[in-house]
Amino acid sequence: MNSQDILVELKELSPKENIKRSELMAILKKYAHIVSVYDMMMATARMRKDGEFVHANYREKYLEIYIKYFLLRMKEVLKNDDYEDINIDKKAFDESFPMLERTFEKERLENFGDKEDKFPLIYVITALYTTFILEEPIHPVGSEFPGSLKVEERNGTFLCPVKDNQKDNDDAICHLCLAEQTPDI
Repeated sequence: MNSQDILVELKELSPKENIKRSELMAILKKYAHIVSVYDMMMATARMRKDGEFVHANYREKYLEIYIKYFLLRMKEVLKNDDYEDINIDKKAFDESFPMLERTFEKERLENFGDKEDKFPLIYVITALYTTFILEEPIHPVGSEFPGSLKVEERNGTFLCPVKDNQKDNDDAICHLCLAEQTPDI
């Protein structure tokens, strides 16, 4: 079993009329098990390197949020057996697939096509888990963007101040995210 096999297994869910959270979680857990401590360390190093391009005022906040909520979610996936086993949003799941495939390949190519690199796998697992199991935005509430703009929750709706900035970027994970554009920005 290698990292990109997750895409095959996820695609096999699509023909089903309904997809239960437990079906998705079984796949996410299976692949989370192949992510080692070394893989997590390499992903952390990659994120720190990517963080070099973030403005200095936001760099530490960026790294804290991404490392905490992105990488550490992997442990959460393995341990989480306490979720309501309801149907996921199948339309959103099916629509997300082309973007997930492109993102997986793009992230793999950024590491020179290294098939052993687990960062693309971690990325896919975290995005799907956050969106379809936790039903939370990919950037957690409180995530700060330049201009002191933050992801927030108002009356049960998640709002992101930069969601519309990514609407023309077919590879942006924002298309999967359930947050809506903050209306007053």
